[in-house]
Amino acid sequence: MGAKLRHIAFSVPDPEASAEFYISAFGMERVGETHNPIADGVYLSDGTINLALLRFRDDKPMGGDKTKDWFGLHHIGFWVDDTKTAQKHVEGLGAEYFLGETPLEEGEEGGYFEVKYFDPDGNMFDLTHSGWVGAKKDGAGE
Repeated sequence: MGAKLRHIAFSVPDPEASAEFYISAFGMERVGETHNPIADGVYLSDGTINLALLRFRDDKPMGGDKTKDWFGLHHIGFWVDDTKTAQKHVEGLGAEYFLGETPLEEGEEGGYFEVKYFDPDGNMFDLTHSGWVGAKKDGAGE
């Protein structure tokens, strides 16, 4: 199974202030933002990895006993070649499904998606075959 770490998401109290920090401190580029029923946020990139700075609207996507007012590393995301195969693989290794749906067929158009899991230690991660804004599956030289 081919997989590349290409996404890191932080739950933050103020996405704009956090974005300004990472832009100023590390020269990251602002590549997008989101305003949806789950969260408001800013997306940054270093040219390879997407960094999501999110202010969640409710407790459901937080997982475990965390609330929308908990701040810190929320999850990491892996860009995989085939999501259904990756799901079977991680489940066989003890990962627990949490949230999200896989499209009916790999390669099916219709937008971005991720499927969330907990690893055996309780850490949340995403699987996707469609990537994240500002991320490059095979690195900055792609």
